[in-house]
Amino acid sequence: MDHPLEIDARKERILRAIIQDYVLTAMPVGSRTISRKYETSLSSATIRNEMSDLEELGYLAQPHVSAGRVPSVKAYRLYVDELLSGRRVPQDAAARAYFSQRVRQMEDVITTAAQAISEITRYTAVVMMPKQLELRVSCLQLVPMPRGAALLVIVTDTGAIRDTVIRVSEKLDGDALYAISRMLTERLSGKTLQEVQEMLGAYARQSDGDTQVLQGIADLASQMAKQSATDTVTVGGSHNILNYPEYSDVDKARAFLSVLEKKERLMQLLSGSGDAFSVRIGPETGLPEMADCSVVTASYRVGSGHKGFVGVIGPTRMPYSRVLSALSAVGGVLSDLLGE
Repeated sequence: MDHPLEIDARKERILRAIIQDYVLTAMPVGSRTISRKYETSLSSATIRNEMSDLEELGYLAQPHVSAGRVPSVKAYRLYVDELLSGRRVPQDAAARAYFSQRVRQMEDVITTAAQAISEITRYTAVVMMPKQLELRVSCLQLVPMPRGAALLVIVTDTGAIRDTVIRVSEKLDGDALYAISRMLTERLSGKTLQEVQEMLGAYARQSDGDTQVLQGIADLASQMAKQSATDTVTVGGSHNILNYPEYSDVDKARAFLSVLEKKERLMQLLSGSGDAFSVRIGPETGLPEMADCSVVTASYRVGSGHKGFVGVIGPTRMPYSRVLSALSAVGGVLSDLLGE
């Protein structure tokens, strides 16, 4: 990495060691700790002088006169920029396997993703599905059921699947329903849900055929269009933050939890960056309630042109490399499941 002009290689090593130790312990780090655990070739006095310089440069803070140092937001920003500069963030193989295994057991992929991320990282996880106003039909299928009913299945270009049971004429057997499915797929494939709703509504009013089938498809398309018109934000592990000493204060914890209840603010946090990865540290979040938090996000693909986001919210001393790897893994699985 290219070192900032005011920091040489030794200062950078010491700063990185302080960040790593503070992430693990949440305790101010002293020069003896660095000398004993990380920089054994340097004396405590040398490290103490370097730490004093780093404090003057704004990378460290000293909570009390006799205490060790803690990293500042400026230090975390340098550390994260190093992680992201010119590198491809590796996917955590264990996280990917864990999420893949869980997602097969549950219908709601997004809820599972939020739960998996929160359990892997031990922080609060947020997953956002994008608006899909232009959601398009890929195919539909009518599956016969007993006593004049059929299971209607619609698959969209995002891989989203919706189904419902509709009434059909008892004269329509499996072959007839299959023929209707093929005909409607040919006519409707590539159409938006809004277009499908309007076309089938018109067919139902004009057709001499089985209007129940057409109206059932139009109703399901309308329902899907309404659901896809808004962003969906799901939170997992909202109370995980309470496990960290920084949030032992009741008022501080209450302010943090109040943000999680406001979906609009969460969407702003997640979707503010178009990059594959984004890290906002402390005041960079733009929310006073999260001045001591970091928000790490990764994007994933949904269908041919949509983008969603997965994110983690935790203390500024979080292990950024591990969190980025976990988000990369889960985002990769979501892209595989929901992408083209």
